[in-house]
Amino acid sequence: MRVLIIKLGALGDVIIAMPHIQQIIQHYPEDEVWLLTAPEYGSLFSEFAHLKVQTFPRKGLRSVADPIRWVRSKTFQVVIDLQGSDRSKMMVSLSGANKKAGLGPGFPYTHFPENKGIIDGEVHSFHRLNRLLESANIPIALDGPHLQGSSADRQQVTEWLKQQGIFEQKIVLIHAGSSTRWESKRWTTNHFVTLGTILAEQYGLAVIWLGGKEDAEINQKLVQFAGTDATGLFSLLELAELAHHAYFAITTDSAPMHIIAATGTPVYALFGPTDWQRSYAVGQKDRVLTHHVECSPCFIPQCPPERGHKCLVDLKPEMVLAQLKQDGFLS
Repeated sequence: MRVLIIKLGALGDVIIAMPHIQQIIQHYPEDEVWLLTAPEYGSLFSEFAHLKVQTFPRKGLRSVADPIRWVRSKTFQVVIDLQGSDRSKMMVSLSGANKKAGLGPGFPYTHFPENKGIIDGEVHSFHRLNRLLESANIPIALDGPHLQGSSADRQQVTEWLKQQGIFEQKIVLIHAGSSTRWESKRWTTNHFVTLGTILAEQYGLAVIWLGGKEDAEINQKLVQFAGTDATGLFSLLELAELAHHAYFAITTDSAPMHIIAATGTPVYALFGPTDWQRSYAVGQKDRVLTHHVECSPCFIPQCPPERGHKCLVDLKPEMVLAQLKQDGFLS
């Protein structure tokens, strides 16, 4: 029998779903299990035994027609949609599978949880995906995601840390950026300057600024005050290996938050415009940092000027430092 799992993105959501994908694989040990995902996430599953991975672009003309054509050609008997988008629903509906599971409810799924997977007020996607597994008679995931790179990834990171002269130091990872579409998720640059400078100068911690090309500009500003710029230097699994060296991390609501958390490293996440209860890094619920204002969460990618971005502006560096002290990271 052929089984298809659909999980296209985004990166943080893919990481959250990794334990559920593992549960599906274990539930069908004698069958041919495939994962359909985006090309940039395929490497995350390189060590998943008994899993075949097929990738297609998430955007553009080929993102719809080509995967549908491929799905139909494979004659899957079971399709489990962990994505729940209009595009993935179209793939499910045209798959020809007898068993079609998704968050639902209704068409095109034959199996779906009641109340969209929300039970006892728990709305986080990790728990919602567990309700999906239950509806498909698959054991739920009990533990969160776990990321670890290869020996080559470890060597690459170790050599870089030694080159920077910080291999023996306590390391703090900070991701100050966000996707260009979600500028409202960003803490103010001045707050990051204050926090990074205090961590480096008062506590002797080695601050490393993380991010991709969209974070290059802000990291170039921040590194002038403290720390080391690691923008764009590491693959996803190399970043996981870097996280294994870290004392703790501070991030926005972003993919690095989920990557670092999946290594077991403590992650303090700054939330404002988005709902932390839906999106916090698994295992890091008690380290979420927020400042309550009536308009949060607003889910607006750019804060209207009249609101002054108060959800994050009023979340001061002193509040972050106080939490770190309370948790025993600073003394």
